[in-house]
Amino acid sequence: MNKKLSALYSLKFNPFSAEIPTSALLRSAPIEEFCWRIENQVGEGGFALVSGEPGTGKSACLRILAERLGALRDATVRALCRPQASVADFYRELGENFSVPLSPHNRWHGAKALRERWQAHIEASLDRPVLLVDEAQEMTTPVFCELRLLSSTELDSRSILSIILAGDSRLTHRLDGADLLPIASRIRTRLRLEAASAEQLRQCLLHVLKAAGNCQLMTAAVQTALCEHAAGNYRLLMNMANDLLSLALRREEDHIDEKLFFDAFNLQASSIPSKRRNP
Repeated sequence: MNKKLSALYSLKFNPFSAEIPTSALLRSAPIEEFCWRIENQVGEGGFALVSGEPGTGKSACLRILAERLGALRDATVRALCRPQASVADFYRELGENFSVPLSPHNRWHGAKALRERWQAHIEASLDRPVLLVDEAQEMTTPVFCELRLLSSTELDSRSILSIILAGDSRLTHRLDGADLLPIASRIRTRLRLEAASAEQLRQCLLHVLKAAGNCQLMTAAVQTALCEHAAGNYRLLMNMANDLLSLALRREEDHIDEKLFFDAFNLQASSIPSKRRNP
């Protein structure tokens, strides 16, 4: 973190950065319920789905889930970095994630080797592999099919891999299609994230400010204005707040107030709620 930012505002980290610690992320009741369900079904394998429009908290949910699952004794949690990859690259990345040498030109042998490794670990050490796929709407249909076939064994009566998909409405629309119906029918747990209310945004803002160590960084009026102008989008809220923080840092302001908000976004004073109004 910028040393000047830490010195001027006594912050442990930038509360509006995408790189804030996972422990500082707000855990809403629906996310807590979803994570609890996944924790309790991870040994059984199968698919789960986190859906919602951009900025509603899907990636944050996966980060929270990865931390929770990583604390489990025998879970091996990995993330697929390139969901848009070809089948060959998908096998290369999957093999690297789970330390299995896979031949991308021999899918049957690759899948067989990976299955055998997983089955051996599950039987010998109760290892429970988990694969997280963010931006899953980018995944090609052939890769979806490979993932489905790779995850099951014993005539589809046993799942040897837990797969958590996260994506926007494009993913849910694709899952309604005939090609991906076998995937949709295997989704055991779903979390639908909606646009946040102004109050939910305010709670998130207060949470990250407290976690970063400075609840007084911005005035209550500015907090309210940010939440009202963020259109229910957590990402937009944090980006706007980060713009304000950058301007405050450049001017070496003590805190973020209404004047700074006006200067940063060029809005009319009437858009800022205030308890005191001129007669």
